This record gives sequence, structure tokens and C-alpha cells, in this order.
Amino acid sequence: MLAFVLLWAIVAVIAGSPNTLPAPWTVARLTLVETLSGELLFHLSATLARTIAAFVLAMGIGSAIGLWLGTDKRADAWGDPWLVGLLNLPALVTIVLCYIWIGLTEVAAIAAVAINKIPLVATQMREGARTLEPALRDMAHVFGMSRGARLRHVVLPQLAPHFAASGRTGIALIWKIVLVVEFLGRSNGVGFMIHQYFQLFDVARVLVYAISFVAVMLLVEMLILQPWQRHATRWRRP
Repeated sequence: MLAFVLLWAIVAVIAGSPNTLPAPWTVARLTLVETLSGELLFHLSATLARTIAAFVLAMGIGSAIGLWLGTDKRADAWGDPWLVGLLNLPALVTIVLCYIWIGLTEVAAIAAVAINKIPLVATQMREGARTLEPALRDMAHVFGMSRGARLRHVVLPQLAPHFAASGRTGIALIWKIVLVVEFLGRSNGVGFMIHQYFQLFDVARVLVYAISFVAVMLLVEMLILQPWQRHATRWRRP
């Protein structure tokens, strides 16, 4: 990270144009100004809330679909073309259609993001469901475990690494789509502010909001997602 900042500073000095590439200290000063005014924290919170809502929705629905397709061959044969089609549907098309059909609302924004992520989660969880160990399933049947007990003690521990991996890749995709959603049709959030300062050709403040949210997501990755994945795969380690 320090090497990146140093390279940025060198390139900014060589460029010699703060309107094209402001120096790190300029962006740091403006970040402090935006933070003290409350604007930065307000818009970061709005984007983070949308990211969390879309993430929970996509992971829940996508995991259920993936588990279903991975354990039912007929359902998989029927659902595979749908997954392939949705995986190749451009995010921009989904966003525009949701805004047209639902309106410029929070529901449309979150739905557009979730719809783009659900097929990817379903695909990853389907592959995880296909690797479920038959011997463990048979053992649970022999010992007369209930459906809930089998799900909790046999199925979920095997799927946990796939779920954690899907979550880590998903959060990276979701927040980027959230910014596009805000750029196109919301009145707050990091994407909205980037759009606003893009129209003013204010590169420094564009970088303030972009880098600030990247920093937030890096913290989420280090403090939540990485420990979660380590916990999910602990049973695989000797």
C-alpha cells in the first residue's frame, strides 16, 4: 500500500496537473474536509447499507437455488440454461430494466444488484452440493438423524467453505454494481457523488469517494470475510 501511494505521488508530480491527477496529500486533505462536514460518512453509510442488503438477499436466494440444483438432477437440467443466461446478462441491462419496471426506488436498486449476483452464488453452491460426501449422508441415514440435524451437522459443514468463498467473491462484485446503480438512479451514496463530481470534472473528490469506499471494503475483507473463511475451513486443516 505504501508502494502504491509512493508511485501515485511520483506520477502526480511528473504529470504536474492537479486537475488530471491530484497528489495523495491533496486527496487526503479533501478526505478530511468531507469527513468533518459529514458528507463522506453519510454517503459511505448509504452505499454500505445497499451493499449489505443486496449481499444478504443474493447469498440467501442463490444458496438455496444452488443446493437444490446440486442435489436434484432434473432440477439441474431445467435450471442450467437459466443460470447460463443470467450469468451472461449484462449488469447494466438488469439495472436499467429494474429502474424502468419498478421505478427509481431503493427496492429497484437492491433488486438489480441481487439479481446480478444470485446466478453466481447459485453456480458456486451447486458445485459445492455436487461434492457432498455420500458416505456421510448414508451414515446420517443409518443413525436416524432428522432432516434438520442432517442439514446442520452433515450438509452445512461441507458447504461452508463454498459458501465462504462465494461470499468473498460476491461482496467484491456487489459493491461495484451498487456504485453503478447509484451512478444511474439514486440521490445519495458513493456512486451518486462520483457522478456529481464527474460532471464537475473534480477528479480529486472522485478519488476521495472512490478510495474511501475501497478502504471500507478492504476492512470488511480483513476483519470479517477472511476470518469467516478460515473458520469455515477449519475442519479441513490437520
